[in-house]
Amino acid sequence: MRIAIAFDRQIPAVRYGGSDRIIWWLGKELIRLGHQVVYVVPQGSVCDFAEVIPYDANHRPEQQLPEVDLVHDFGVLTGRVDVPLLFTLQGNGAPGTRFPRNTVFISRNHAERHGGSVFVYNGIDPDDYGEPDWRVPRKHLLFLALASWKVKNVRGAIRIARRAGRPLAVVGGHRLNFNMGFRLTLDSNVRFHGVIGGKRKNRIINRSSALLFPVRWHEPFGIALIEALYFGCPVFGTPYGSLPEIVIPEVGVLADNESELARRLANVGQFDRRRCHQYVGDEFSADLMTRRYLRLYERVLNGESLHDQAPVTPDNSDPKLLPLAK
Repeated sequence: MRIAIAFDRQIPAVRYGGSDRIIWWLGKELIRLGHQVVYVVPQGSVCDFAEVIPYDANHRPEQQLPEVDLVHDFGVLTGRVDVPLLFTLQGNGAPGTRFPRNTVFISRNHAERHGGSVFVYNGIDPDDYGEPDWRVPRKHLLFLALASWKVKNVRGAIRIARRAGRPLAVVGGHRLNFNMGFRLTLDSNVRFHGVIGGKRKNRIINRSSALLFPVRWHEPFGIALIEALYFGCPVFGTPYGSLPEIVIPEVGVLADNESELARRLANVGQFDRRRCHQYVGDEFSADLMTRRYLRLYERVLNGESLHDQAPVTPDNSDPKLLPLAK
């Protein structure tokens, strides 16, 4: 089939770009499986394996769609289209938001919190990461997220690392940050690497002993989780959102208490790093993600609605920051 993937940012991702890389891997896998793909994306985008149609921001993107069998929208289209459409929600919707009946969420918890039931886990392409180097020393802990985003809780990660007596590498932020008011981290136990991607990011993950992921919101999925696990890093995080689905006891620890996470880090060496790596290959590959989407494409093309009623985000009574005891 011929599939249009509509996205609101340029491709490929220059630095981190979680969702940007998901749509890149999805298109790549669809082509590998014998389908045609055209990206409908902002001007400046390029792709060496699929057609790119840059849309004009002065006109509605749905008016610029090519002739295709199905459109897979990642939040660009605002109006009705004349071909079958599937929409993937990557983030959390605002209270009261109504979504199309053909909406796909990215974890079971994500779907349930938005009044839906259909989900497809994100998956990564191992070609972008290479094989882990099991021989390198793993001396530091890792924080992998946008540190400027308060719900990702870099401050909590710093406290946990300090209590555990281990150095922390922060990938996704800087020591001096004005996005959260004024924040200057003076702790010499923490090294900030900025917002990076590619081989440099992969090397830092590969040299990490564990990922600290003490988020204080309902994480829809968390690509950082499976990136870290791919390189053999168990995850120490909070039990919110999708984390209980992804971080099974075999590959990590979940707790709503910083002291408990720090205490459990003393036993980080008991996790089987190769098992963490294999777990991602078995459950969270781009190939699996794409095959699951293809099954949903077929349902939509056959005239079926993925949900009987439009999913709606209920009024949200959760606090802005979910609790995490110190």
